Amino acid sequence: MAHIMIMFSSGESEGSDDEASFVYPETMLDKIKRNAPGTTTLSWGFFLRNMNMSDDGWEELGRDVSNNTHLRNVYLNEGALNDRKMSFFCRGLTRSNTIEDVHLYENGLSAVGVRSMVPFLQNANNLHELLLCDNNIKSEGFNAVFRALRDSPIEALNCDNCGIEAIEIDSDYSPKHLTTLRLNQNRINADGCRQISKLLQGGGAILTYLHLRNNKIDDDGVAILVDALQKNVSLQILDLMSNEGIFAEGRKLCLKLVNDVSSITATLHSNHTLTSLDVEDMNPDGSLDADDEIQRHIYEATEINSIYEGVSNPEAAGREKLIQTQLHSEKRAALCRLQGVDHSVFSEIDPLHLPEVLSLIGRHHGQGELYLALKSSIMTLFSTMNMKKCIHQERAYHAAKVEELDAKLAAIVAEHAAIVAEHRTKIEELDAKLTSMDEAVEVNEGSNELEHRSNKRRRKWWWGLWGGA
Repeated sequence: MAHIMIMFSSGESEGSDDEASFVYPETMLDKIKRNAPGTTTLSWGFFLRNMNMSDDGWEELGRDVSNNTHLRNVYLNEGALNDRKMSFFCRGLTRSNTIEDVHLYENGLSAVGVRSMVPFLQNANNLHELLLCDNNIKSEGFNAVFRALRDSPIEALNCDNCGIEAIEIDSDYSPKHLTTLRLNQNRINADGCRQISKLLQGGGAILTYLHLRNNKIDDDGVAILVDALQKNVSLQILDLMSNEGIFAEGRKLCLKLVNDVSSITATLHSNHTLTSLDVEDMNPDGSLDADDEIQRHIYEATEINSIYEGVSNPEAAGREKLIQTQLHSEKRAALCRLQGVDHSVFSEIDPLHLPEVLSLIGRHHGQGELYLALKSSIMTLFSTMNMKKCIHQERAYHAAKVEELDAKLAAIVAEHAAIVAEHRTKIEELDAKLTSMDEAVEVNEGSNELEHRSNKRRRKWWWGLWGGA
Protein backbone atom coordinates (compact mmCIF):
# COMPACT_ATOMS: atom_id res chain seq x y z
CA MET A 1 0.00 0.00 0.00
CA ALA A 2 1.38 3.42 -0.98
CA HIS A 3 2.08 6.19 1.43
CA ILE A 4 -0.59 8.92 1.43
CA MET A 5 -0.07 12.51 2.47
CA ILE A 6 -2.79 13.65 4.82
CA MET A 7 -3.11 17.29 5.86
CA PHE A 8 -4.65 18.14 9.20
CA SER A 9 -6.44 21.33 10.08
CA SER A 10 -5.20 23.47 12.94
CA GLY A 11 -8.22 22.46 15.01
CA GLU A 12 -6.98 18.93 15.58
CA SER A 13 -3.61 17.74 14.32
CA GLU A 14 -3.22 14.44 16.13
CA GLY A 15 -0.78 15.66 18.77
CA SER A 16 0.97 18.35 16.73
CA ASP A 17 1.00 22.00 17.71
CA ASP A 18 1.84 23.08 14.17
CA GLU A 19 -0.77 24.67 11.93
CA ALA A 20 -0.71 21.51 9.81
CA SER A 21 1.20 18.26 9.93
CA PHE A 22 2.13 16.04 7.01
CA VAL A 23 2.15 12.32 7.66
CA TYR A 24 3.19 9.69 5.16
CA PRO A 25 2.98 6.22 6.68
CA GLU A 26 0.45 3.60 5.78
CA THR A 27 -1.26 4.09 9.13
CA MET A 28 -2.68 7.36 7.80
CA LEU A 29 -5.08 5.31 5.71
CA ASP A 30 -6.42 4.05 8.99
CA LYS A 31 -7.07 7.64 10.07
CA ILE A 32 -9.27 8.13 7.03
CA LYS A 33 -10.95 4.78 7.58
CA ARG A 34 -11.72 5.48 11.24
CA ASN A 35 -12.88 9.01 10.44
CA ALA A 36 -10.31 10.89 12.54
CA PRO A 37 -11.73 14.38 13.29
CA GLY A 38 -8.52 16.20 12.35
CA THR A 39 -8.35 14.76 8.85
CA THR A 40 -9.61 17.53 6.55
CA THR A 41 -7.48 17.31 3.39
CA LEU A 42 -6.23 14.41 1.32
CA SER A 43 -3.38 15.66 -0.87
CA TRP A 44 -1.16 13.61 -3.16
CA GLY A 45 1.23 15.58 -5.31
CA PHE A 46 3.80 14.92 -7.99
CA PHE A 47 6.47 13.79 -5.55
CA LEU A 48 4.40 10.71 -4.68
CA ARG A 49 3.17 9.89 -8.19
CA ASN A 50 5.58 6.96 -8.60
CA MET A 51 4.28 5.16 -5.53
CA ASN A 52 2.11 2.24 -6.49
CA MET A 53 -1.23 1.28 -5.03
CA SER A 54 -3.22 -1.72 -6.15
CA ASP A 55 -6.58 -1.38 -7.86
CA ASP A 56 -8.25 -2.73 -4.72
CA GLY A 57 -6.30 -0.18 -2.68
CA TRP A 58 -7.66 2.69 -4.75
CA GLU A 59 -11.19 1.35 -4.45
CA GLU A 60 -10.77 0.96 -0.70
CA LEU A 61 -9.42 4.50 -0.38
CA GLY A 62 -12.39 5.81 -2.37
CA ARG A 63 -14.79 3.96 -0.10
CA ASP A 64 -13.10 5.29 3.02
CA VAL A 65 -13.18 8.85 1.67
CA SER A 66 -16.85 8.41 0.82
CA ASN A 67 -17.62 7.33 4.40
CA ASN A 68 -15.48 10.03 6.02
CA THR A 69 -17.37 12.92 7.62
CA HIS A 70 -14.41 15.26 8.19
CA LEU A 71 -12.64 15.43 4.82
CA ARG A 72 -13.20 18.76 3.10
CA ASN A 73 -10.61 18.72 0.31
CA VAL A 74 -9.31 16.06 -2.08
CA TYR A 75 -6.19 17.12 -4.00
CA LEU A 76 -4.83 14.38 -6.28
CA ASN A 77 -2.76 16.23 -8.85
CA GLU A 78 0.29 16.10 -11.11
CA GLY A 79 0.24 12.42 -12.04
CA ALA A 80 -1.29 11.06 -8.87
CA LEU A 81 -4.07 9.55 -10.98
CA ASN A 82 -4.71 8.15 -14.42
CA ASP A 83 -7.84 6.76 -16.06
CA ARG A 84 -7.40 3.32 -14.51
CA LYS A 85 -6.69 4.57 -10.99
CA MET A 86 -9.56 7.01 -11.33
CA SER A 87 -12.03 4.31 -12.29
CA PHE A 88 -11.17 2.15 -9.26
CA PHE A 89 -11.01 5.16 -6.90
CA CYS A 90 -14.51 6.20 -8.01
CA ARG A 91 -15.88 2.69 -7.62
CA GLY A 92 -15.54 3.35 -3.92
CA LEU A 93 -16.05 7.11 -3.95
CA THR A 94 -19.70 7.36 -4.97
CA ARG A 95 -20.95 10.01 -2.56
CA SER A 96 -19.93 12.53 0.08
CA ASN A 97 -21.68 14.95 2.40
CA THR A 98 -18.55 16.86 3.41
CA ILE A 99 -16.11 17.21 0.49
CA GLU A 100 -16.08 20.80 -0.78
CA ASP A 101 -13.11 21.02 -3.15
CA VAL A 102 -11.77 18.42 -5.59
CA HIS A 103 -8.56 19.19 -7.52
CA LEU A 104 -7.44 16.71 -10.17
CA TYR A 105 -5.24 18.77 -12.46
CA GLU A 106 -2.34 17.46 -14.60
CA ASN A 107 -3.27 13.79 -14.45
CA GLY A 108 -3.69 13.07 -18.16
CA LEU A 109 -7.31 12.07 -17.58
CA SER A 110 -9.47 11.40 -20.63
CA ALA A 111 -13.24 11.30 -21.03
CA VAL A 112 -13.10 7.71 -19.76
CA GLY A 113 -11.57 8.82 -16.47
CA VAL A 114 -13.96 11.67 -15.76
CA ARG A 115 -17.03 9.62 -16.73
CA SER A 116 -16.23 7.32 -13.81
CA MET A 117 -16.72 10.36 -11.53
CA VAL A 118 -20.37 10.81 -12.53
CA PRO A 119 -21.94 8.92 -9.56
CA PHE A 120 -19.79 10.89 -7.11
CA LEU A 121 -20.60 14.23 -8.77
CA GLN A 122 -24.30 13.44 -8.65
CA ASN A 123 -24.14 12.61 -4.95
CA ALA A 124 -21.57 15.09 -3.58
CA ASN A 125 -23.96 17.22 -1.59
CA ASN A 126 -21.42 19.81 -0.45
CA LEU A 127 -19.16 20.11 -3.51
CA HIS A 128 -18.25 23.73 -4.30
CA GLU A 129 -15.21 23.54 -6.59
CA LEU A 130 -13.93 21.06 -9.20
CA LEU A 131 -10.58 21.56 -10.95
CA LEU A 132 -9.93 19.38 -13.99
CA CYS A 133 -7.49 21.69 -15.77
CA ASP A 134 -4.53 20.39 -17.80
CA ASN A 135 -6.12 17.04 -18.56
CA ASN A 136 -7.34 15.65 -21.88
CA ILE A 137 -11.04 15.17 -21.19
CA LYS A 138 -12.02 16.84 -24.49
CA SER A 139 -15.60 17.76 -25.39
CA GLU A 140 -17.05 14.39 -24.46
CA GLY A 141 -15.64 14.52 -20.95
CA PHE A 142 -16.68 18.12 -20.35
CA ASN A 143 -20.24 17.49 -21.52
CA ALA A 144 -20.52 14.41 -19.27
CA VAL A 145 -19.25 16.31 -16.24
CA PHE A 146 -21.45 19.33 -16.91
CA ARG A 147 -24.59 17.24 -17.13
CA ALA A 148 -23.65 15.26 -14.03
CA LEU A 149 -23.43 18.52 -12.05
CA ARG A 150 -27.04 19.46 -12.83
CA ASP A 151 -28.28 19.18 -9.24
CA SER A 152 -24.92 19.81 -7.59
CA PRO A 153 -24.26 22.82 -5.32
CA ILE A 154 -21.00 23.36 -7.26
CA GLU A 155 -20.03 27.01 -7.74
CA ALA A 156 -16.71 26.79 -9.63
CA LEU A 157 -15.63 24.54 -12.51
CA ASN A 158 -12.14 24.77 -14.01
CA CYS A 159 -11.50 22.98 -17.30
CA ASP A 160 -8.58 25.05 -18.61
CA ASN A 161 -6.43 23.32 -21.25
CA CYS A 162 -8.55 20.20 -21.60
CA GLY A 163 -8.79 19.88 -25.40
CA ILE A 164 -12.43 21.01 -25.48
CA GLU A 165 -13.92 21.95 -28.85
CA ALA A 166 -17.67 21.35 -29.11
CA ILE A 167 -19.79 22.17 -26.09
CA GLU A 168 -23.34 20.99 -25.50
CA ILE A 169 -25.22 22.93 -22.85
CA ASP A 170 -28.84 22.16 -22.08
CA SER A 171 -30.41 24.79 -19.86
CA ASP A 172 -32.41 22.08 -18.11
CA TYR A 173 -29.24 20.11 -17.32
CA SER A 174 -26.91 22.90 -16.21
CA PRO A 175 -25.53 23.41 -12.71
CA LYS A 176 -27.98 25.71 -10.93
CA HIS A 177 -25.38 27.33 -8.65
CA LEU A 178 -22.39 27.68 -11.00
CA THR A 179 -20.86 31.17 -10.73
CA THR A 180 -17.35 30.52 -12.12
CA LEU A 181 -16.52 28.74 -15.38
CA ARG A 182 -12.93 28.56 -16.64
CA LEU A 183 -12.36 27.27 -20.17
CA ASN A 184 -9.07 28.92 -21.07
CA GLN A 185 -6.66 27.35 -23.60
CA ASN A 186 -9.18 25.15 -25.39
CA ARG A 187 -10.48 25.21 -28.97
CA ILE A 188 -13.89 26.78 -28.41
CA ASN A 189 -15.28 28.70 -31.42
CA ALA A 190 -18.45 30.65 -32.26
CA ASP A 191 -20.59 27.50 -31.94
CA GLY A 192 -19.22 27.01 -28.45
CA CYS A 193 -20.03 30.66 -27.64
CA ARG A 194 -23.60 30.01 -28.72
CA GLN A 195 -23.84 27.19 -26.19
CA ILE A 196 -22.16 29.19 -23.42
CA SER A 197 -24.53 32.10 -24.05
CA LYS A 198 -27.34 29.93 -22.67
CA LEU A 199 -25.75 30.38 -19.24
CA LEU A 200 -26.00 34.17 -19.61
CA GLN A 201 -29.59 34.54 -20.73
CA GLY A 202 -32.81 34.82 -18.77
CA GLY A 203 -33.64 36.29 -15.43
CA GLY A 204 -32.20 33.31 -13.57
CA ALA A 205 -28.63 33.64 -14.91
CA ILE A 206 -26.06 33.62 -12.08
CA LEU A 207 -22.73 33.02 -13.87
CA THR A 208 -20.35 35.67 -12.49
CA TYR A 209 -16.89 34.80 -13.86
CA LEU A 210 -16.31 33.48 -17.39
CA HIS A 211 -12.77 32.83 -18.65
CA LEU A 212 -12.35 32.05 -22.37
CA ARG A 213 -8.77 33.16 -22.95
CA ASN A 214 -6.74 31.61 -25.78
CA ASN A 215 -9.47 29.79 -27.70
CA LYS A 216 -10.69 29.92 -31.32
CA ILE A 217 -13.25 32.67 -30.76
CA ASP A 218 -13.72 35.17 -33.60
CA ASP A 219 -15.83 38.30 -34.10
CA ASP A 220 -18.94 36.17 -34.68
CA GLY A 221 -18.40 34.48 -31.34
CA VAL A 222 -17.98 37.86 -29.66
CA ALA A 223 -21.25 39.05 -31.25
CA ILE A 224 -23.07 36.04 -29.77
CA LEU A 225 -21.71 36.68 -26.28
CA VAL A 226 -22.38 40.43 -26.50
CA ASP A 227 -25.96 39.81 -27.54
CA ALA A 228 -26.49 37.50 -24.55
CA LEU A 229 -25.01 40.13 -22.21
CA GLN A 230 -27.28 42.99 -23.28
CA LYS A 231 -29.69 42.31 -20.43
CA ASN A 232 -27.46 40.16 -18.23
CA VAL A 233 -26.97 41.41 -14.67
CA SER A 234 -24.82 38.61 -13.23
CA LEU A 235 -21.53 38.36 -15.18
CA GLN A 236 -18.81 40.58 -13.73
CA ILE A 237 -15.65 39.13 -15.31
CA LEU A 238 -15.25 38.16 -18.97
CA ASP A 239 -11.77 37.22 -20.23
CA LEU A 240 -11.43 36.96 -24.02
CA MET A 241 -7.74 37.73 -24.39
CA SER A 242 -5.41 35.87 -26.76
CA ASN A 243 -8.18 34.84 -29.14
CA GLU A 244 -6.48 35.53 -32.44
CA GLY A 245 -9.77 35.53 -34.36
CA ILE A 246 -11.03 38.65 -32.58
CA PHE A 247 -10.31 41.77 -34.62
CA ALA A 248 -11.35 45.42 -34.40
CA GLU A 249 -15.01 44.69 -35.11
CA GLY A 250 -15.25 42.29 -32.19
CA ARG A 251 -13.49 44.71 -29.86
CA LYS A 252 -15.85 47.51 -30.89
CA LEU A 253 -18.80 45.27 -30.06
CA CYS A 254 -17.36 44.78 -26.58
CA LEU A 255 -16.89 48.53 -26.20
CA LYS A 256 -20.45 49.26 -27.31
CA LEU A 257 -21.70 46.67 -24.82
CA VAL A 258 -20.33 48.59 -21.83
CA ASN A 259 -20.71 52.12 -23.23
CA ASP A 260 -23.06 52.64 -26.17
CA VAL A 261 -22.85 56.31 -27.23
CA SER A 262 -25.38 56.08 -30.07
CA SER A 263 -27.81 57.96 -27.83
CA ILE A 264 -28.22 59.14 -24.26
CA THR A 265 -30.73 56.38 -23.64
CA ALA A 266 -28.32 53.78 -25.07
CA THR A 267 -25.58 54.94 -22.70
CA LEU A 268 -27.89 54.73 -19.70
CA HIS A 269 -28.97 51.23 -20.75
CA SER A 270 -25.47 49.87 -21.48
CA ASN A 271 -24.12 46.93 -19.49
CA HIS A 272 -23.20 48.26 -16.05
CA THR A 273 -22.44 44.87 -14.46
CA LEU A 274 -19.13 43.88 -16.08
CA THR A 275 -16.22 45.11 -13.97
CA SER A 276 -13.59 43.47 -16.16
CA LEU A 277 -13.77 42.81 -19.90
CA ASP A 278 -10.38 41.92 -21.35
CA VAL A 279 -10.04 41.48 -25.09
CA GLU A 280 -6.55 42.82 -25.82
CA ASP A 281 -3.31 43.17 -23.85
CA MET A 282 -2.24 46.79 -23.61
CA ASN A 283 1.27 47.63 -24.84
CA PRO A 284 3.61 47.46 -21.82
CA ASP A 285 5.42 50.64 -22.85
CA GLY A 286 2.20 52.65 -22.55
CA SER A 287 1.92 53.46 -26.25
CA LEU A 288 -1.51 53.04 -27.83
CA ASP A 289 -2.26 51.45 -31.16
CA ALA A 290 -5.81 51.22 -32.58
CA ASP A 291 -6.64 48.05 -30.64
CA ASP A 292 -5.21 49.46 -27.42
CA GLU A 293 -7.40 52.54 -27.80
CA ILE A 294 -10.53 50.37 -27.88
CA GLN A 295 -9.38 48.38 -24.86
CA ARG A 296 -8.62 51.60 -22.96
CA HIS A 297 -12.18 52.82 -23.50
CA ILE A 298 -13.44 49.41 -22.33
CA TYR A 299 -11.28 49.71 -19.20
CA GLU A 300 -12.70 53.15 -18.45
CA ALA A 301 -16.28 51.92 -18.77
CA THR A 302 -15.76 48.80 -16.65
CA GLU A 303 -13.89 50.87 -14.07
CA ILE A 304 -16.99 53.03 -13.67
CA ASN A 305 -19.04 49.84 -13.28
CA SER A 306 -16.65 48.71 -10.56
CA ILE A 307 -16.59 52.02 -8.69
CA TYR A 308 -20.35 52.43 -8.72
CA GLU A 309 -21.10 48.73 -8.21
CA GLY A 310 -23.23 48.74 -11.31
CA VAL A 311 -24.72 45.36 -10.49
CA SER A 312 -26.51 46.97 -7.52
CA ASN A 313 -26.65 50.59 -8.70
CA PRO A 314 -26.89 50.64 -12.50
CA GLU A 315 -28.50 54.10 -12.57
CA ALA A 316 -25.47 55.72 -10.92
CA ALA A 317 -23.04 53.90 -13.23
CA GLY A 318 -25.03 54.93 -16.31
CA ARG A 319 -25.17 58.55 -15.19
CA GLU A 320 -21.42 58.64 -14.60
CA LYS A 321 -20.71 57.20 -18.06
CA LEU A 322 -22.97 59.85 -19.52
CA ILE A 323 -21.08 62.63 -17.73
CA GLN A 324 -17.59 61.27 -18.37
CA THR A 325 -18.04 60.41 -22.05
CA GLN A 326 -21.17 61.87 -23.66
CA LEU A 327 -20.56 65.29 -22.05
CA HIS A 328 -16.81 65.36 -22.74
CA SER A 329 -16.10 66.53 -26.29
CA GLU A 330 -12.81 64.71 -26.86
CA LYS A 331 -13.87 61.38 -25.38
CA ARG A 332 -17.22 61.50 -27.13
CA ALA A 333 -15.56 62.27 -30.46
CA ALA A 334 -13.30 59.23 -30.08
CA LEU A 335 -16.16 56.95 -29.05
CA CYS A 336 -18.40 58.22 -31.85
CA ARG A 337 -15.64 57.56 -34.37
CA LEU A 338 -15.26 53.99 -33.12
CA GLN A 339 -19.01 53.34 -33.00
CA GLY A 340 -20.04 55.16 -36.17
CA VAL A 341 -22.12 57.87 -34.49
CA ASP A 342 -22.38 61.22 -36.31
CA HIS A 343 -24.92 63.41 -34.48
CA SER A 344 -24.56 65.90 -31.64
CA VAL A 345 -25.55 64.80 -28.18
CA PHE A 346 -27.23 68.17 -27.66
CA SER A 347 -29.78 67.33 -30.33
CA GLU A 348 -31.24 64.81 -27.84
CA ILE A 349 -31.45 67.24 -24.92
CA ASP A 350 -34.60 69.22 -24.22
CA PRO A 351 -33.66 72.95 -24.39
CA LEU A 352 -35.29 73.42 -21.00
CA HIS A 353 -32.66 71.08 -19.51
CA LEU A 354 -29.65 72.71 -21.16
CA PRO A 355 -28.74 74.94 -18.17
CA GLU A 356 -28.51 71.91 -15.90
CA VAL A 357 -26.46 69.97 -18.47
CA LEU A 358 -24.06 72.88 -19.00
CA SER A 359 -23.64 73.20 -15.25
CA LEU A 360 -22.68 69.51 -15.06
CA ILE A 361 -20.08 69.99 -17.80
CA GLY A 362 -18.57 73.01 -16.06
CA ARG A 363 -18.35 71.23 -12.69
CA HIS A 364 -16.87 67.99 -14.01
CA HIS A 365 -14.77 69.06 -17.00
CA GLY A 366 -13.86 72.71 -16.50
CA GLN A 367 -14.25 75.97 -18.39
CA GLY A 368 -12.74 74.74 -21.65
CA GLU A 369 -15.30 71.99 -22.07
CA LEU A 370 -18.06 74.35 -20.95
CA TYR A 371 -17.12 76.80 -23.71
CA LEU A 372 -17.19 74.03 -26.35
CA ALA A 373 -20.51 72.79 -25.02
CA LEU A 374 -21.99 76.29 -25.18
CA LYS A 375 -20.99 76.64 -28.83
CA SER A 376 -22.42 73.24 -29.75
CA SER A 377 -25.60 73.62 -27.71
CA ILE A 378 -26.40 77.12 -29.03
CA MET A 379 -26.16 75.98 -32.65
CA THR A 380 -28.23 72.93 -31.82
CA LEU A 381 -30.75 75.06 -29.91
CA PHE A 382 -31.28 77.40 -32.89
CA SER A 383 -31.50 74.45 -35.21
CA THR A 384 -34.03 72.81 -32.89
CA MET A 385 -36.11 75.98 -32.59
CA ASN A 386 -36.16 76.44 -36.40
CA MET A 387 -37.15 72.85 -36.81
CA LYS A 388 -39.92 73.29 -34.26
CA LYS A 389 -41.22 76.34 -36.11
CA CYS A 390 -41.37 74.39 -39.36
CA ILE A 391 -43.11 71.52 -37.66
CA HIS A 392 -45.69 73.86 -36.07
CA GLN A 393 -46.36 75.48 -39.43
CA GLU A 394 -46.79 72.17 -41.17
CA ARG A 395 -49.04 70.96 -38.40
CA ALA A 396 -51.24 74.08 -38.67
CA TYR A 397 -51.61 73.50 -42.43
CA HIS A 398 -52.72 69.93 -41.96
CA ALA A 399 -55.05 70.87 -39.09
CA ALA A 400 -56.76 73.48 -41.33
CA LYS A 401 -57.12 70.90 -44.09
CA VAL A 402 -58.73 68.47 -41.66
CA GLU A 403 -61.17 71.16 -40.49
CA GLU A 404 -62.06 72.10 -44.08
CA LEU A 405 -62.67 68.50 -45.07
CA ASP A 406 -64.73 67.88 -41.93
CA ALA A 407 -66.97 70.88 -42.87
CA LYS A 408 -67.42 69.59 -46.41
CA LEU A 409 -68.21 66.15 -45.13
CA ALA A 410 -70.79 67.57 -42.70
CA ALA A 411 -72.49 69.54 -45.55
CA ILE A 412 -72.59 66.44 -47.74
CA VAL A 413 -74.06 64.39 -44.91
CA ALA A 414 -76.73 67.09 -44.27
CA GLU A 415 -77.62 67.26 -47.97
CA HIS A 416 -77.90 63.52 -48.17
CA ALA A 417 -80.07 63.48 -45.06
CA ALA A 418 -82.51 66.00 -46.64
CA ILE A 419 -82.76 63.97 -49.84
CA VAL A 420 -83.37 60.77 -47.89
CA ALA A 421 -86.07 62.52 -45.82
CA GLU A 422 -87.82 63.73 -49.00
CA HIS A 423 -87.91 60.26 -50.46
CA ARG A 424 -89.16 58.78 -47.23
CA THR A 425 -92.07 61.32 -47.25
CA LYS A 426 -92.96 60.28 -50.80
CA ILE A 427 -92.92 56.65 -49.78
CA GLU A 428 -95.29 57.36 -46.89
CA GLU A 429 -97.73 59.25 -49.19
CA LEU A 430 -97.77 56.40 -51.70
CA ASP A 431 -98.29 53.86 -48.93
CA ALA A 432 -101.32 55.85 -47.76
CA LYS A 433 -102.83 55.89 -51.29
CA LEU A 434 -102.32 52.15 -51.62
CA THR A 435 -104.05 51.57 -48.32
CA SER A 436 -107.02 53.75 -49.38
CA MET A 437 -107.36 51.88 -52.67
CA ASP A 438 -107.28 48.52 -50.90
CA GLU A 439 -110.10 49.63 -48.58
CA ALA A 440 -112.23 50.84 -51.53
CA VAL A 441 -111.85 47.50 -53.28
CA GLU A 442 -113.00 45.65 -50.17
CA VAL A 443 -116.14 47.86 -49.93
CA ASN A 444 -117.05 47.27 -53.60
CA GLU A 445 -116.59 43.55 -53.25
CA GLY A 446 -118.97 43.56 -50.26
CA SER A 447 -121.64 45.48 -52.19
CA ASN A 448 -121.48 43.12 -55.14
CA GLU A 449 -121.98 40.14 -52.87
CA LEU A 450 -125.11 41.64 -51.34
CA GLU A 451 -126.55 42.48 -54.78
CA HIS A 452 -125.83 38.95 -55.98
CA ARG A 453 -127.72 37.43 -53.06
CA SER A 454 -130.75 39.77 -53.60
CA ASN A 455 -131.00 38.87 -57.26
CA LYS A 456 -130.89 35.20 -56.36
CA ARG A 457 -133.87 35.60 -54.02
CA ARG A 458 -135.87 37.44 -56.66
CA ARG A 459 -135.29 34.65 -59.15
CA LYS A 460 -136.50 32.06 -56.69
CA TRP A 461 -139.69 34.08 -56.07
CA TRP A 462 -140.47 34.36 -59.76
CA TRP A 463 -139.88 30.68 -60.29
CA GLY A 464 -142.22 30.02 -57.46
CA LEU A 465 -144.94 32.06 -59.04
CA TRP A 466 -144.53 30.37 -62.35
CA GLY A 467 -144.51 27.00 -60.86
CA GLY A 468 -147.74 27.66 -58.95
CA ALA A 469 -149.50 28.64 -62.12
